[in-house]
This record gives sequence, structure tokens and C-alpha cells, in this order.
Amino acid sequence: METLEPILAEHPFLKGMTPAQLQLLVGCASNVRFDPGQYIFREGEEANQFYIVRQGKVALEIVTPQRGSIIIDTLSNDEVLGWSWLLPPYHWHFNARALELTRAIALDGKCLRNKCESDHDLGYELLKRFVHLIEQRLQATRLQLLDLYGS
Repeated sequence: METLEPILAEHPFLKGMTPAQLQLLVGCASNVRFDPGQYIFREGEEANQFYIVRQGKVALEIVTPQRGSIIIDTLSNDEVLGWSWLLPPYHWHFNARALELTRAIALDGKCLRNKCESDHDLGYELLKRFVHLIEQRLQATRLQLLDLYGS
């Protein structure tokens, strides 16, 4: 039976992690599938996973009383979805909804938090990767705001 290890080892977000670290991640990973329109998570729910989108398209949405649901970003193949599992209080700040059939690898955040507490090198390595991801998303949001309000 094939494991998720070779897929995780080749993914750009996880590339370069040690074999021991990848083994720890594999123990928290599973394949998941979402149908078009299905919510992956909703704002306010407990955040206990992150996802590596293998195929499909996911909308990140906020809900406003005046305008309803607004798409603020769209993620697709090979992108990482979710970092709220990493930071207390471990609640989602957005909705994530599959726009088309989406296949992903889900990584159990509770499982990872426990492993990171036991292996600080693993925790530091994941934190560095997520901080870089957060920085990229903030830059993208900044550019969107400049487009929206800059002219």
C-alpha cells in the first residue's frame, strides 16, 4: 500500500524536510475529497486541520451582513489552505468552499501540535514555512487593496 510520504516529500511547501519529519507528518495526514459547493470549514468553527490542495479550486470567503458572502481569495492545485490550526484559539477566520471537485491532503492540526510539542525542531520548521506563507498572502491582499482603492 502506497503512503502519502512521497507526495508530501515532493510538495514545494514541505520539500527539504528531513525523512524523520516527513514520517511524523504522514502519521497525521489523510486524503480528503470535497464536492462542488461543499464547505471545507466555516468561520468560527474549531480549526484542527490544514490542507494541501492536490486538485480543484477552493474559495476563501468572508460574510458581511450587507453583501453576504464575498470571495477574497481562490486557491488551487498545490496551494496550502489554512493556518488557524497553528495559533490559539484555533478557530477559522474565513469560510472555505470547494468551487469544483477538490481533492486534498488533510493534515490533522491536533496531531501536529502534539508532535510539535514533542519535537521542537519539527515545530520550528513548520512555523517558518507557515510564516512565509502568511507573508505571501498578506502581500497578495495588500496588492488587491491597492487595486481596489489605489485609483
